[in-house]
Amino acid sequence: MDDVTLSAGVIEYRDTGGDGPVVVLLHGVAMNGSLWDEVVAGLGDGVRCIVPTLPLGGHRRPMDAGADLSVLGVARLVAEFLEALRLEDVTLVMNDWGGAQALVADGRADRIGRLVITSCEAFDNYPPGLPGRNLAAFARLPGGIRAAFSLLRLKPARRLPMTWGWMSKRPVPHATMDDWFRPLLSSPEIRRDLRAYVLGVPEKAELLRWAEQLRTFDRPALVVWATEDRVMPLDHGRRLADILPQGRLVEVADSYTLLPQDRPDALVEHLRAFLAETG
Repeated sequence: MDDVTLSAGVIEYRDTGGDGPVVVLLHGVAMNGSLWDEVVAGLGDGVRCIVPTLPLGGHRRPMDAGADLSVLGVARLVAEFLEALRLEDVTLVMNDWGGAQALVADGRADRIGRLVITSCEAFDNYPPGLPGRNLAAFARLPGGIRAAFSLLRLKPARRLPMTWGWMSKRPVPHATMDDWFRPLLSSPEIRRDLRAYVLGVPEKAELLRWAEQLRTFDRPALVVWATEDRVMPLDHGRRLADILPQGRLVEVADSYTLLPQDRPDALVEHLRAFLAETG
């Protein structure tokens, strides 16, 4: 893992290197960059994949005390990350985390040449669905984040609809989830960071204003949505594709939200085609 120091702290990332088109892949809450391992492997040597671990609970190094880790704050960190690595004409790919609308609305999309949005938070679906609302309820309680993830030490609890059961159709390997959850279980500072994000959601009107600003993103955009998603409504994928001036929708069967986990084959196929069409 490489790392870079940003205004909020140190961000770790994986960079496969090479001279191919640059693809930056972003994960969601209580995960790390390993979510994308199979997609990165499938894209192969012809693509330079950069996979940061965002400060959303799966990160190993706490952010600075008082750092802005709201939804908008994390979106600004993504823009800062692209700038720090001097990346241009990036294909930005995201799953679960819906920061695209915040990035564009905040005027920080200048380094993004192409956008790929796969089953994620959108419009006012923050925190998303039953799992998101459950986590937000725990975050409002003293010690709630710790209690929530202590429950997830129990493997059967990981497949409940209110936890991870509706996030992936196929169970995420327990070793992978252990790695994702370890920082939250061991570090009060990491729990502080996640709590700041979960409670840093703006009002509905602001979220919808952000979404509307996607109309200003005049570059190629691909929306890939899981047809069986129970957390991110399929209608949101269709609406995003309509809002984005160059948006195109692809629907993928046999998957819930975590397309990189359930259908990495489909994502690789559609990413390759999109890069070939727009590169």
